[in-house]
Amino acid sequence: MKSKALFLDRDGVINKEINYLYRIEDFIFNDEIFELCRNYQKNGYKIFVITNQAGISRGYYKENDFLKLTDWMLTEFYLKGIEITKVYFCPHHPDISGHCICRKPKPGMIKQAQSEYNLDLSRSILVGDKMSDIEAGRNAGVGLNILIIPNKIPTRLFTSINS
Repeated sequence: MKSKALFLDRDGVINKEINYLYRIEDFIFNDEIFELCRNYQKNGYKIFVITNQAGISRGYYKENDFLKLTDWMLTEFYLKGIEITKVYFCPHHPDISGHCICRKPKPGMIKQAQSEYNLDLSRSILVGDKMSDIEAGRNAGVGLNILIIPNKIPTRLFTSINS
């Protein structure tokens, strides 16, 4: 049986939006992100992070800086009883590294997760804070795509769980 997934953008959804965030000391989790993830995990959702990281191609930070921050973030989730199945990231920027299939609004990261984890995208949910997030979900066939105000997780997300 195919699994359902919760796809989360990172900056603006998991953490406070800070342009080109790559340092642990600058990372601030958004209120209620742990509760949100716990609720969806409890209802059988695999949790994925999908994030554009153009700061890598722009030279603002190295891929290793991003990976170090990601490992720390995943540990914080783990310590709160939450398993993030995988983090997908796009280090590209079309003006610098050319076009790719992974940069949102393209569905590459979501399609890769679907392929690797046998996901039923029609029963899955994506939460993003930019239209490019929502377009990526729609382009991939994600069943429910929710646009939030950056840094604000609405309480209705806690009641929209589809078992």
